[in-house]
Amino acid sequence: MHALVASASPLVRRYTLDEFFALEPPPEGGHYELIAGVLYMVPPPKLPHSLVVSRLNMVLAAYAAAHPDACTLFVPSAPVWTLADTYLVPDLFLLSPERLRAMGELRSADLVVEVLSPSTAVYDRTAKADTYAALGVAELWLVDIEKRTIEQRGLVDGAWQVVRTRSGADAVESARFPGLSAVPDAIFAAPAG
Repeated sequence: MHALVASASPLVRRYTLDEFFALEPPPEGGHYELIAGVLYMVPPPKLPHSLVVSRLNMVLAAYAAAHPDACTLFVPSAPVWTLADTYLVPDLFLLSPERLRAMGELRSADLVVEVLSPSTAVYDRTAKADTYAALGVAELWLVDIEKRTIEQRGLVDGAWQVVRTRSGADAVESARFPGLSAVPDAIFAAPAG
């Protein structure tokens, strides 16, 4: 398996983790992320994004509660990062006990869930997804609010392969965590009330 190396123009200013941690938060909300020293500004989520993350949180939390020996759930604001100037904030992620025990310099995940907003979809599908692959994340769910789909990717030889894309009542089933599934119709349902 080969590792992907994130790169950018040599003219782009690069930040160390210490410089990154010293930054003031973006003035209009949101947060910064760092990939191989390159700074990215992620705008604050809008209500549809927050509703979808909330519903997915309930699905993953129910699974984690029913399978406490299989995984630990991390919610928004918990980072995936390395000491090599990379710091990402997934919407949700699961860690197996083995990976949690093996945590050292590399903070990675077994399953990452990213909810795609119109303002972040390209970044989430490319630079951020590629960085997760380079960090050895085994499975990635890209939850597309506009298309109302869940794209499931699996890591094969250090690169993502689309396993399947689900919509409607057709559930996505985790390859890494048997029994974990999400139904797009339920995730994208209109708010009650």
